[in-house]
Amino acid sequence: MSTYTSSSSIVTVSTCNLNQWALDFTGNTNRIYQSCILSRQAGASYRLGPELEICGYGCEDHFLESDTFDHCWESLAELFERGATDGILCDFGMPILHGGVRYNCRVLCRDRKVLLIRPKTSMADNGNYRESRYFTAYKTSESSQGETFLLPSIMRDSFNQRTAPFGIMYLQTYDGVTVGCESCEELWTPKSSHIDMALNGVDIVGNGSGSHHELRKLHTRLDLVRSATSKCGGVYLYANQRGCDGGRLYFDGCSMIVCNGIVLAQAPQFDVKDVHVITATIDLDDVRSYRASIPSFGIQAAEAYCDDSGASKRRYVSCENDENVTLAERKVTKDGIVPKPSDLMEGGIKLRIHDAEEECCLGPACWLWDFLRRSGAAGFFLPLSGGADSSAVCAIVGAMCVMVTKAAQEDPTGEVAKECRRVCRKESDDYHCDDNCLWVPSTPQEMADLVLHTMFMGTENSSEATDSRARRLGKAIGSYHLSIKIDPIVTAILGVFQLATGQMPRFSSRGGTMSEDLALQNIQARLRMVVAYLFAQLLPWVRGRSGFLLVLGSANVDEGLRGYMTKYDCSSADLNPIGAISKLDLKRMLHWAAKTYGHDVLEEIAGAPPTAELRPIENDGGGGGEAEHTQTDEEDMGMSYAELGYYGRLRKISRCGPVSMFRKLTVTWSHLSLQEVADKVKRFFFYYSINRHKMCTVTPAYHAEAYSPDDNRFDLRQFLYNTRWTRQFAVIDSIVEASEKSK
Repeated sequence: MSTYTSSSSIVTVSTCNLNQWALDFTGNTNRIYQSCILSRQAGASYRLGPELEICGYGCEDHFLESDTFDHCWESLAELFERGATDGILCDFGMPILHGGVRYNCRVLCRDRKVLLIRPKTSMADNGNYRESRYFTAYKTSESSQGETFLLPSIMRDSFNQRTAPFGIMYLQTYDGVTVGCESCEELWTPKSSHIDMALNGVDIVGNGSGSHHELRKLHTRLDLVRSATSKCGGVYLYANQRGCDGGRLYFDGCSMIVCNGIVLAQAPQFDVKDVHVITATIDLDDVRSYRASIPSFGIQAAEAYCDDSGASKRRYVSCENDENVTLAERKVTKDGIVPKPSDLMEGGIKLRIHDAEEECCLGPACWLWDFLRRSGAAGFFLPLSGGADSSAVCAIVGAMCVMVTKAAQEDPTGEVAKECRRVCRKESDDYHCDDNCLWVPSTPQEMADLVLHTMFMGTENSSEATDSRARRLGKAIGSYHLSIKIDPIVTAILGVFQLATGQMPRFSSRGGTMSEDLALQNIQARLRMVVAYLFAQLLPWVRGRSGFLLVLGSANVDEGLRGYMTKYDCSSADLNPIGAISKLDLKRMLHWAAKTYGHDVLEEIAGAPPTAELRPIENDGGGGGEAEHTQTDEEDMGMSYAELGYYGRLRKISRCGPVSMFRKLTVTWSHLSLQEVADKVKRFFFYYSINRHKMCTVTPAYHAEAYSPDDNRFDLRQFLYNTRWTRQFAVIDSIVEASEKSK
């Protein structure tokens, strides 16, 4: 790559989405290296990567192991040896052990030298985040000029560098361009570090982040990134992981480059490619003139320059003695083009923000693809009832097949196509075309036939309507579909019970007690789980293929919150892509998927009343075999899905107990009497508390909703409650009584 020199304020910068995997040091290093090469080929002189990209963000308690730190240094040394930092300033994310303390750090490197190690100052500890369990927030005084970090022997021996600057500082290159670092949570704090950097004249701020997907969250992140420079001016780069790095979270990418509040580049939020690099060329004079045009900025910048004694407070690492460390150098891209700076007067690009129904489909689809290819499985097995929940999961897998097929067809020799061939067991020469081309699926349905196995497991209580919907949806998606009756298994189990006890339970509609009725419903549900795992293990063998299938669950967030599920039924699976998505969002997603992918049966499914079909069908004499089942979910639950959405958001997001929830809902549901609201709130908390134990064994689910009741990582609460809620319900009753007396 050729370079011509001139006195210039124009810089080309890059950032990226990387699909990293916790502890996959070799794979992570390769993806980082690829992003560095792509950045350099695009003419960039600065490259930013995601938070903790070298080891993967989700290492969790593996951060307590010294091996993790050692392997990170090995990876950094490998990147140096392969020339990743040659001629480009690279901002890497990795954990650092300094003075016996673990820090989450940014490591700025160029030309095989560590120029600065910048530790994170604010830890993310809310929701799914537990950073303070692994790392310490770095603290320093305003007058501190930083510390000296002793590099490990692998760096000293191989690259002849013994120490590196460590602390809250920024980098000043030989040509006077200043670069600062910010890490994820620091952008979200009230006193963000980028403000201090801007007041101290930092031109470029890079934020390496590990931010996971949550419905309707992206616009908040975009607003924060834009506001970081709209108030203070400057260039702000945001890098994020994209994909599943081994847990319930999907990191949703959407890396950005912003200048003076204007978005110049945005990476995709949902994608199946492992590496996505974006670049922008910027004239730093636009930054300096923008700042100089704001009088209040100038006053605060002058105050920030010196402390009370008149001494400078600016903390920077100067590269004034190394003329190779420059940023304002006009590099030619691999195509022989000199990048031109963006015209900020044109207003930047139009942001791509997905609707919630798109997010519900595309996020879990990408998450499932990562699990499928990284687990070594041969595909998925889905119990498909023909209802909204399991059909939504089927549609999500179908969307996954659409995304993978499209990427494989666009680049048959690329990584996505290679992974597709491996998962579909099409790697051998037998699957090459006549003209020696590589196999890729011709349609999403061809891929679905190989990786998605669906089964309708009916009983005498199932309706023909749901069987028909399941069969038609399987055909539309392209799945390998079976329809069976499990009545002989149910009969056999009940026969064993009768042999042991001399008793035969009956449904309540046939004279049985509620205990008998529930037992008969639950045995059907639990047997479906047993059958699902049997077929998941043996279907690849039946089809003459190797491997195993991952069983998919389909319980939604509202049912988990209410506990409206049978423990160890089909909600027990290997993965659940909709476990943190509400019923109402799922129905909206079904309508969207029907229009987007042309599967009309999804519209029909979305309009059908939700039913478990576990009790006998009570015909009115005119329905016939096509009749809808008379048992409905909302009637069984004693509350609507819309009401459950209110309860979930108030309980988790608004942090309400029974009394505060009651007070808020008396305003929201002003059309109801206080007694009616009180009855609804008490009913919810009763069922929530008696069923909370089910969340201890809930299937690992894609995290999407802020009110998810997932007990394992996100919603940390007890599972043995006083279900009478004596004090709380007594207070509610006293409020209702006082209101009645005042009338």
